[in-house]
Amino acid sequence: MLTNRQLFLLNTAQTSHSPRLIEIERAEGVYLYGPNGEKYIDLVSGFAVSNIGHRHPKVLEAITHQLNKYLHVTVYGEFVQAPQVALATKLLSVLPDRFDTVYFTNSGAEATEGAMKIAKKFTRRREIFAAHKAYHGSTQGALSLMGNTEYHRAYAPLLPEIKFIHYNAPADLHQITTDTAAVILEAIQGEAGIRVPDADYMRSVRKRCDDVGALLIFDEIQTGFGRTGKLFAFEHYGIEPDIILLAKGMGGGMPIGAFVANRSVMDVIKDNPILGHITTFGGHPVSCAAALASLQVILDERLIGHVDRKAQLFRQYLQHPAIHEIRGKGLMLCLQLNTFAQVEQISNYCAAQGVIIDWFLHCETALRIAPPLTISEDEIRTACDVILDALSKLDG
Repeated sequence: MLTNRQLFLLNTAQTSHSPRLIEIERAEGVYLYGPNGEKYIDLVSGFAVSNIGHRHPKVLEAITHQLNKYLHVTVYGEFVQAPQVALATKLLSVLPDRFDTVYFTNSGAEATEGAMKIAKKFTRRREIFAAHKAYHGSTQGALSLMGNTEYHRAYAPLLPEIKFIHYNAPADLHQITTDTAAVILEAIQGEAGIRVPDADYMRSVRKRCDDVGALLIFDEIQTGFGRTGKLFAFEHYGIEPDIILLAKGMGGGMPIGAFVANRSVMDVIKDNPILGHITTFGGHPVSCAAALASLQVILDERLIGHVDRKAQLFRQYLQHPAIHEIRGKGLMLCLQLNTFAQVEQISNYCAAQGVIIDWFLHCETALRIAPPLTISEDEIRTACDVILDALSKLDG
């Protein structure tokens, strides 16, 4: 009889030649558990998804409550569904007043796609600027915004009139003109290895967009819902974007995304033609119920207020000559090493010792640390001890 690992390799699509092949039987809080008693501290949070930990009781309660009412009933935007209404209302209450309408999607990539469409239609322009080493998703439109040709060369041709600027480089901003529909930037670059921009730069981007009539889209798919020490990372910069992209940490472990804007922008999808952006499963009632519960947990348990202190503990404990730099904001951190071989060796060692750590799509010489915001000080110390032990065993 074939094992689950063998069936995984045989029957499911593979995204690389070397998957981690760590089998998970259950998860709870900051821990993942294997079928043979393995226990792992999750320092990746399902890639910034499990901000409140795995299977938070309040999220499970909300899911169960909704399961007993209804699941999918119709495509998004037709029936009045209480979980969607409640989530949109709560979400808008914690955002600046300019944001007054939410479009729910299944994922961050879908949020990117929708935002690109409304930006082009609202401005009646076609050109969009993204940043080098950006990551906004892997669908064809979102992939067009990826500033790394290695990852999209094989899928050409992609969307036309996509141009790139260097992230955190004011000298490039003159390229944004009255031909530009939108500029889309990660509030903090994630897959580039956690690149935190200067607040002055972000303010300059905002001003340039205002000057030429372009929309500013902030991708908060990784940074949203408390990860950086603010509910949303744009709060660090003293500016507001025109459109926000959300997903990952939004759903408490359930799949959901959204793009949020002012109604004057969003309403362009209502006519010429009608149904200008549609989705079958976007805003699924169970996912919306989970997302509302997750947001309420973040607020009620005041998780954001502890983020900076916990981040400082990681910075304090992870002192080692092999770590050249610790970059990041809040619990969105990057340990810069020398080579991918080092990254792979440390990652494998840590997994064997019960700590899950990973690297980045566009920065394979660095390690990612993005634990649930609920991680305790003792768990931070335990995880850091394993990482330091791994560093002490580096080859060479």
